Amino acid sequence: MDPVRNPFAPGAGQRPPELAGRDKEVGAFEVVLERVARGRPERSLVLTGLRGVGKTVLLGELRSMAVKRGWGAGKIEARPDADLRRPLSAALHRAIRDLAVRHRAPDRVEAILGILKAFALRAAPDGAKLRDRWQPGIDVPASSGRADSGDIEIDLVELFTDVAELAQDVGTGVALLIDEMQDLKPDDISALCAACHELSQIGAPLVVVGAGLPHLPAVLSASKSYSERLFRYVRIDRLSREDADRAVLAPVEREDAGITDEALDALFDASGGYPYFIQAYGKAAWDAAPADPITATDVSVAAPEADAELAVGFFGSRYERATPAEREYLRSMAELTDGKDAGVNTAQVADHLKRKPSSLSPARDSLIKKGLVYSAERGQIAFTVPHFGRFLLGREE
Repeated sequence: MDPVRNPFAPGAGQRPPELAGRDKEVGAFEVVLERVARGRPERSLVLTGLRGVGKTVLLGELRSMAVKRGWGAGKIEARPDADLRRPLSAALHRAIRDLAVRHRAPDRVEAILGILKAFALRAAPDGAKLRDRWQPGIDVPASSGRADSGDIEIDLVELFTDVAELAQDVGTGVALLIDEMQDLKPDDISALCAACHELSQIGAPLVVVGAGLPHLPAVLSASKSYSERLFRYVRIDRLSREDADRAVLAPVEREDAGITDEALDALFDASGGYPYFIQAYGKAAWDAAPADPITATDVSVAAPEADAELAVGFFGSRYERATPAEREYLRSMAELTDGKDAGVNTAQVADHLKRKPSSLSPARDSLIKKGLVYSAERGQIAFTVPHFGRFLLGREE
């Protein structure tokens, strides 16, 4: 069929043409927005799940919901070993600009921007020369004495409180969305938890919505023992068969096209219900179909092309980040699970490689830090990427 009309374009990894199977999460966030708007305390939200389940897309949807309700909203993506101040400053700058449209006191908005700028400028190390200092692009003078101590925990509590009060002035709130939250540095995680705790104590209208890999709750708990009381944890998984079919049918029908039941069966078998894969195989099947409707044969013909694209962009890009020792560890996991999406005992990996468990700890810890595996429970390890074991077993070394 006409590739120009392909409803699954521009390709896997972009926003899917249909946000299916997330009605529960969207509804829960509606409740959060409403409760905060009424001045009632509400916990922040943490979404966890494997890669490819659509956490980033869902974050974007939640941000849009907040903006439509008149909230200030900013989104960041955490990066390993990167300081939080710079991206957080940019995200809150965006949120304050959202609020400024509705605020009737420009001086008040400028005062909060001055505090934000002071917070941002502390991103430069002490003693850094002027030319090496990052300029946050906030067009007001930096304030002094608030959120600028250099202690991220103290500064974050003060900054969040002030920004939340600005939102309170106009009867709304602020949503700070953090993707790849598990990659925040320990000090930043601790500061974030402390700030959320303070906000919950005073009922301030600022919520954090974090998204990350399945071990994110353990990361938060290791930082602050009370973290389980601060966040509502929501596990995002692959789609049910009904929702996976809707993710395909809705965009196809919007193009006045069709797809057979057998083709839907084939797409679900190939994708496993993971939104990222549904889009990849759906796009390839559309391009391969010579006529309407899309058939199971079209899916079969298209699958190798989708597999090749995923092997480079989704699996390969991650595999290339691993060292030889780490690749050996990954392949051992794949062999022990027969390529299935299942966890494996770390002691089994050591036995399989005929090595002492302690000698494999550096490779395992590095793979966790790179986001390729996670510890499902004590002594267990699993891939963060669905179908990664199958990819490894099919890869020619």
